[in-house]
Amino acid sequence: MNTTSVSGPAEATNTSATPTTVPPKTGREIAALAGLQIMIFLALALLEQRFLFVHLYELVPYTAILLLFAYRRTRWIYLTGPLFSLLWLALAYSTGLLQSAFERVRYLHGVPARADLVALLALATALVAVLMTMLCRLHWVREFSGRGRALPAVLASIALVAAYYAGLLHWFWVMMRND
Repeated sequence: MNTTSVSGPAEATNTSATPTTVPPKTGREIAALAGLQIMIFLALALLEQRFLFVHLYELVPYTAILLLFAYRRTRWIYLTGPLFSLLWLALAYSTGLLQSAFERVRYLHGVPARADLVALLALATALVAVLMTMLCRLHWVREFSGRGRALPAVLASIALVAAYYAGLLHWFWVMMRND
């Protein structure tokens, strides 16, 4: 008597990797970096109550990266991850945030004050952004480069990131003007 179920052998053949399926290990380090970035922004939201909603808004792309990872849409992670990170670095650098954080940490003495912790976390977000950019680019080249038809996805990613940062800049501008 055969005790295996009818769906047993068929399931075994259906779970094999096909060209459209991504192995579960792919991009785990990027998902870990996105989770770390979320934790850092949550800590910043607690430390800087004045910028609570800005820091919560900064969580959105990294939460989306985790959701995309859960649904194994790594192509979109590898396209949007570096764009979000590079634009965040450009904004942080152009506003002087990174320079002031570096100066504050450079002259750190004794027990750190709240502003010192904020500066450390700002530098940590910059480090995570650089690592995420490098890892996403490495994975993109390894898995998707040379396959063609990438231009529509790249343009859609650029439009998505530009719309996100336009909203962030507008919101931040209105918030600073009202203070």
